[in-house]
Amino acid sequence: MKKILPFFSYLLHPIFISTYAALFYLFYKGDLFSIQEKYFVLVQILIITAIVPVLFFLLLRSTGHVKSVMLPEVTERRIPLILQCFLYILLVKRSIVILRYPELHFFFLGALFSSICAVICSLFKIKASLHMLAISSFTVFVIGLNIHLQLHNPYWPALLILLTGITASSRLEMKAHSVKELLIGLLIGIMPQLLFLPLWL
Repeated sequence: MKKILPFFSYLLHPIFISTYAALFYLFYKGDLFSIQEKYFVLVQILIITAIVPVLFFLLLRSTGHVKSVMLPEVTERRIPLILQCFLYILLVKRSIVILRYPELHFFFLGALFSSICAVICSLFKIKASLHMLAISSFTVFVIGLNIHLQLHNPYWPALLILLTGITASSRLEMKAHSVKELLIGLLIGIMPQLLFLPLWL
């Protein structure tokens, strides 16, 4: 189990969660969108939330500003998180607009506020778990979508809750975070999503 747990830290890395959320959303609301539109949305999200941050990370690592993709030091997180905030703003303003993708729009808006909270935490030298922030945001979004679309499918929410626990265990196993840091990440991941939930349920 100790060898398996670190795998989940990479599989459920925050950089992939936006793409997972978009895949889930487009799958369950697939009848509303053409195949071309689905691919277009996914490619946009993949570029903006994964490829651009990876390229930026490589730049920061080459200049010595970060050491690892897991960003173990609080000070290493500030620049990537600020970039992430701007990328989320770009998404909600230009791509994932409220009139066309209301549920996904509010997911990314919640993710933006969570990222802002993480930046504020880093300024006070508080290390919040970005893994927990991301997976808990995704979990609340899936639960909300399950209710909103009346899917009556308990398996996806149950799976995401289980994966949240596994993610927490993997971060503890890798000694990347304390329990307090995991709880802070969980809190700032869940709260913005819950606050926006009434606006689209």
